[in-house]
Amino acid sequence: MNDETKATKGIIQSHKSSFSTLYRLIDLVVVTCLYYAILIVNGIELKADALVTLFVFSLSYMLFAEAMDIYRSWRTASSTILLKYVSIVWAFSSLCVTTFAYLMPGWVPYDSVIIMAWLCATWPMLLGWRVIFRQLLFVYRKNGHNTRTAIIIGATQSGFNLAHEILNNDQLGIKFGGVFDDRTEDRLSHEFKNQISGKINDAIELARNNKVDYIYIALPMSAEKRIMHILNLCSDTTATVYIIPNFFIYNLINARWQNVGSIQTLSVFDTPFQGASDVLKRLEDIVLSSLILTMIALPMLAIAAAVKLTSRGPVIFKQSRYGLDGKQITVYKFRSMTTQDNGSEVKQATKNDARITPLGAFLRRTSLDELPQFINVLQGRMSIVGPRPHAVAHNEQYRKLIEGYMLRHKVRPGITGWAQVNGFRGETETINKMVKRVEYDLDYIHHWSVWLDLKIIFATVFKGFINKNAY
Repeated sequence: MNDETKATKGIIQSHKSSFSTLYRLIDLVVVTCLYYAILIVNGIELKADALVTLFVFSLSYMLFAEAMDIYRSWRTASSTILLKYVSIVWAFSSLCVTTFAYLMPGWVPYDSVIIMAWLCATWPMLLGWRVIFRQLLFVYRKNGHNTRTAIIIGATQSGFNLAHEILNNDQLGIKFGGVFDDRTEDRLSHEFKNQISGKINDAIELARNNKVDYIYIALPMSAEKRIMHILNLCSDTTATVYIIPNFFIYNLINARWQNVGSIQTLSVFDTPFQGASDVLKRLEDIVLSSLILTMIALPMLAIAAAVKLTSRGPVIFKQSRYGLDGKQITVYKFRSMTTQDNGSEVKQATKNDARITPLGAFLRRTSLDELPQFINVLQGRMSIVGPRPHAVAHNEQYRKLIEGYMLRHKVRPGITGWAQVNGFRGETETINKMVKRVEYDLDYIHHWSVWLDLKIIFATVFKGFINKNAY
């Protein structure tokens, strides 16, 4: 292989599934059979022009499927991630079909209801057969079929964490062959003693004798020369080799591999909202905020009038806060205080705070003062669900005290959030309370999904508006 060819090859290539061809075939059969079934049920004659729509969807689906790499091996991946990827492929393919039908109506000889019925039927079927097939594979592997043998080189915490996962997930079909390390017992941590199956050369010999399918190297990144030596030894085997770098020390936030030319890099701190996820999140915000603003328009007018009549000052309080990527945004609230702090020093509201008006106390306790922030959501400055934004002065204070504090700003700030529905709302009179709030915020970013957003919104309706900590 010449240097130019090497440069175009990625260092890390996804492992293809042994069932990839079968998966592609089943997908096409499911899509085609449902298409014919819909046409037959509706009494539509099967002519050549009726197949154009099927071709557009099938071609789009295959192209997006290859782009999302959904036909790779999913042996060690979660079903949730697999179904998420398939759903994204289906959504983009459906968009292509509907766009085609809109732009080229002459090529679609039937009503749009037929297309929508077909598309709506394909989604659960494409997910459903995968769930069933995956469950059958789990049972098949639990009975000792389609299995692989894995060993771990390196008696480290990450190595034993992996061993624990292998031993407790027999549906993966991976037989554990032990941990291998050259260190003597007295050099090992006490929790790893008497758990070593042999030396590294013993592991290599097993692989040379075709008794091992997977080799996981779990040495610290500082042992670069040692890792390279082991890799050279492994090159004399046919085993698939994996490296488990101890990236966990960095508290990864939505880490993903990125290509810079032919070089692959790992983003340590990243946002979950890229590509389709970003579009989905923004669409969620636009739809929900539009509906909510329609419903609360009259109550907002009543609150605005009450604020104006009961105290001096503007109806809307505008405050600078940090938004996406730490950039300053202007956030709206109904004014609830006699002062409007927005400088280098902003004092948090406390219990029995003299600055809070009688009406303001009610608005703050019921979160009604935050209703104008749905306008911020429509503007794109905020999201309905996300880490609550703090005043700029508070941000500058806490970013020096709390590790990872600014990672909250890898996403748009929210009107409500995971921390708020778990009780961390209002005054943070101790640093520990703010630490817990940040922990919940980062947990939300790490595990974001539409379903988590809906769960938080649902919880907010029942326990997030009125809170004893909101002064």
